[in-house]
Amino acid sequence: MTTTRDTVLSGMQPSGALHIGNWLGALENWVAMQDVYESYFMVADYHSLTTGYHDTSALPGLVFQMVVDWLAAGLDPHRSIIFRQSDVPQHAELHLLLSMITPLGWLERVPSYKEKLKELAQRDIHTYGFLGYPVLMSSDILLYRARKVPVGQDQVPHVELTREIVRRFNGLYGEVLPEPEAILTEAKVLPGLDGKKMSKSYGNTLALGESANDVSQKIRVMMTDPARIRKSDPGHPDVCPVFSLHKVFTAPERVSEIDVACRSAQIGCVDCKAILAGEINARLDPIREERVRWEHQPEQVQEILHQGAIKAREAAQETLSLVKDAMHLTTLE
Repeated sequence: MTTTRDTVLSGMQPSGALHIGNWLGALENWVAMQDVYESYFMVADYHSLTTGYHDTSALPGLVFQMVVDWLAAGLDPHRSIIFRQSDVPQHAELHLLLSMITPLGWLERVPSYKEKLKELAQRDIHTYGFLGYPVLMSSDILLYRARKVPVGQDQVPHVELTREIVRRFNGLYGEVLPEPEAILTEAKVLPGLDGKKMSKSYGNTLALGESANDVSQKIRVMMTDPARIRKSDPGHPDVCPVFSLHKVFTAPERVSEIDVACRSAQIGCVDCKAILAGEINARLDPIREERVRWEHQPEQVQEILHQGAIKAREAAQETLSLVKDAMHLTTLE
């Protein structure tokens, strides 16, 4: 596949309903990239097995719901290639080939490896697949010869590992694979309902598909300034998770008004939360409408994944053929 635009690849694991942090932290960037790059967006279901291999019964439904979220948020199958990782067997084959040349020490020093082992200590993830998932990630990137990889700061080491693998491969077999470059996306870490970082693992999220009533109910009980007990007490917006969300969803001039009103006890937390719920629901309404439309078209969603996989396999096979030729793994005539 030839293109005059740089290629970008990104993906998500289907691990649960996407929330507003996923939307503002990743999906908005993806939607904008569609008109700038040759864009590949991947449902990383192989990656989900590295920590979730114990029970895969929910995986088909999770894949469907995540793609519905993507489409509702603005990913366009006419402007980007949307596919499921496991539908493109070249991912597994290139992973195997690159694993042959990747030193064990490179994988053990990846920062997220030991962090995840501690974070998920209750699960048995001392597996070959978990240790080697950065090589699978490298394969994902390199199959599409992606020059740009949109990541947060915590994912930069994975892109650097990919660059090291490329240099090692090219040093052994010739200049075959391009070195990708990390695109640092704007870090929008939103507070969750309990004041911690919004995360599915904490159960403190606002999902894209939640009803307006559910969003309002959740915000109504959201944590606020812990030092403000009565409405007559002056508030401290700088330490209030509700105010942090106002800065994301509410117009700047109104945010300033809320700031002043909170500090002078002219507005109470109940009213402040009601304003926030209205702002968030107004932003989510168009996505909700699109979600309903796509949820009622499961065959169309499957067809988008099917067509995306056809295009992805075509591009992936070109790269895999180059790799196998370089490694002298060509078919005997």
